[in-house]
Amino acid sequence: MPSDAMGAKNRPSTPQGPRLNVIAITCFLAPTLLGLLVTFATDSAIGAIVGLILGWVAMWSPNVAKQWERAVVLRLGEYKGLRGPGLFWIIPFVDSVSSWIDQRVLTTSFAAEETLTSDTVPVNVDAVLFWMVYDPEKAALEVQNYEQAVSWAAQTALRDIIGRTPLTVLLRGREQIEADLQKLIDERSTPWGVTVQSVEMRDVVIPLALQDAMSREAHASREKEARIILGQAEVEIAHLFQQAAQSYEGNPTALHLRAMNILYEGLKEKGALMLIPSTAVESMGLGGLLGAAALRQQTLSRNEPANGPVI
Repeated sequence: MPSDAMGAKNRPSTPQGPRLNVIAITCFLAPTLLGLLVTFATDSAIGAIVGLILGWVAMWSPNVAKQWERAVVLRLGEYKGLRGPGLFWIIPFVDSVSSWIDQRVLTTSFAAEETLTSDTVPVNVDAVLFWMVYDPEKAALEVQNYEQAVSWAAQTALRDIIGRTPLTVLLRGREQIEADLQKLIDERSTPWGVTVQSVEMRDVVIPLALQDAMSREAHASREKEARIILGQAEVEIAHLFQQAAQSYEGNPTALHLRAMNILYEGLKEKGALMLIPSTAVESMGLGGLLGAAALRQQTLSRNEPANGPVI
């Protein structure tokens, strides 16, 4: 559906001209019934005809505006003022209600289809405009159709904002774009007696090929960050090992205790195999400890069939 058709579909309808109400119907029925009574009393149709004419004329005089409405009254084509809310009267065939202005907060959806960003990427953007009429007189007199004018102003402003914004900013900086869009639409609609309260972008659609490329780029970026974090962790571990080596250098007892802890951790599981560099055996004195550990494990293995497994 085209964007202008979508906006027209969602715009509120403003009824034009006078509207019937209970008081208007009463003004029509009273003279008509009175004329009928005169006709029955005099056996003449003149009373019924006169009553019907008077009732039909009188029914256009009373009008009722709802709490949120203002009626624009013209007298012989000249602006006479606003009426409402509530009951008001006009002179039939002399005064006329040209339009009813709704002063509630209104919503209008609008879109920009296949619009190029500043880096020449076609995008489809859907947005919602929240606005209201603060000056019914200007809305009635300064613009032909203020609802349609606001819709078109919002659409052109959205295209203008997209055309000078790169795609990355459009996707990540929605709040700032919405603020700029609200300011631009408000500047255009203020002379019409309309103020914009907020603009919300509902969706930004980009081509499928570009979505796939951006997905691969994001995956590569995350993998790069993971490798950087891993390298930083290795550097920190190396610094910690350096500090530990300095501590063990002047304390042989702590070094032997560390060696025993390493053997304990490695031999907790039955049948564990440990590969230890020869330099570590010499420097940490693991030769004797390894022999004792191996002898102990061999003794346990021989006694296990006789005594049964230890649970």
